[in-house]
Order: sequence, then structure tokens, then C-alpha cells
Amino acid sequence: MPLTNDNAARQLHAAYAANTLFAKNLEGTIAADDAYAVQFELLTLREAAGEALAGWKVGLTSVAMQRQQGVHEPCLGHLLVSGQRPAPTTFDFDTLHGPGFENELCLRLGKPLEGPDVSLTGAADAIDSIAPALEIIERRSALGADFPLAIAGNAQQHAYVTGAFVPFQGDVDLAEVEAVVSINGVEQELATGAEVLGTPLESIRWLAGKLAGFGRRLEAGTLVMSGSFTRQYDIAKGDRVETVFRPFGAATAQFD
Repeated sequence: MPLTNDNAARQLHAAYAANTLFAKNLEGTIAADDAYAVQFELLTLREAAGEALAGWKVGLTSVAMQRQQGVHEPCLGHLLVSGQRPAPTTFDFDTLHGPGFENELCLRLGKPLEGPDVSLTGAADAIDSIAPALEIIERRSALGADFPLAIAGNAQQHAYVTGAFVPFQGDVDLAEVEAVVSINGVEQELATGAEVLGTPLESIRWLAGKLAGFGRRLEAGTLVMSGSFTRQYDIAKGDRVETVFRPFGAATAQFD
């Protein structure tokens, strides 16, 4: 008997509730065209259980990552209010599944955006404030091995760590923002916002158009995780991660 989108979403929701890996019987059963429909069903179940939508993440924002996964565009996932952690913060490593982190800006919108015709200027004008951020991901399924399942299961999103929000008036070129990544006090790399689709503003523009295809829009107050300036890093128990985003400040997390 084919697996319905509703049934798949319920199994994913149960895995999150029990903090387990996704069920083996889900592997290879979700069609690429159904992945987002399942994810939105999962979101509906989470909201029915008392969770609240805070916004959206954009992933696969580099051409190299898109080629690696065999896709032609970024991907999206949803952010829950309960997933936001103010920096600095500490995670219980033993409760996480194959954790990693990405280095992003968290963009808060001051006005709504809708449709496929949003310009980069319109995206910039809609941003109210920006925070330095880390996205904490979990590998409850292998992204490359079963891409539709990973997207249906919310694109590896677990939590997002945000520093202080800084008002934004379009006076900073987000393509030129520098992110300096350190793990346990050792600098790993420096990257700029140009690694995110040319500019993090492009993530907002793309997201507004993609959501419109599902009858959704970006509301005022929505948070958008821009997509990573860098590759995805693995996390080991005991790690302390700090990424400084010039000129927006730092986001820090400890994993004990």
C-alpha cells in the first residue's frame, strides 16, 4: 500500500516527539514532488501540538552543494519559535542526532513579501533587523542518500542560535559581510555573504517566490535564516563554536 503524505508526516512528527531517527520504512518512499507537501503537513501537526511558526530557513545556497545533491535550486525548511536559542547557549550533545552547524545571518522582516516578482531592492527594504546566527542541524536521515525524505523532515533543521538583532537600513552590503568561524578557539575559515547565492538578499527573493507556489507569503515579523556562508561543519561532544559576523557581532554555542 503506497505511503500517503499524511501518513509520512505523522511518522516524521512521531520521530521528533520521541527524539529518534526517521523510520526506516520512510526511506525511498517519498517522491521528490511530494517532499514539501509532506513538510507542510508536518508543520501543521506541529502547530496543532502547540508549536508556533517563527519563519523559514534557506538551504543549499551554493552551486557546489546544489550540484552535489543533484538539484537546481535552494531548499527551504520551517523555523519553530521553540527552536530559537539566544547566544551564548549550551546544547546537550547526547540528545542530538549527527549534529552539525552552519554559519548564517538571521534576517527579521518588518513588512510582508509575496510572490515571484520580489526584487533584491524590495527584499532589502523589507528587512527590519539582522542577527548573527548558527543553524544547528541534525542528520535524522542522510541528505544525499534520500533527498526527498530530508526535505520532508524539515531539511535537517533542529535549532538556530541568534546573537543580538541589529537594525538594518540597507546601509550594509550583505554580500560583503565577513564570517570568521572558530571551533574551540581555533579559526577554521573566513567567508563572505557573496557565498550565499551572491548575496543573502537573494535568499529572501527566492524564498518569497517559492512559498508563493504553496499559497504562502513572508509575513511581517518573519525570521529568515539566510543559508550558510560556509560548508556544513560536524560537531563533536565538548565543542565550543563561535562565528563572528562583521559588522553584526557573534553567535556562540557549546555542546556538552
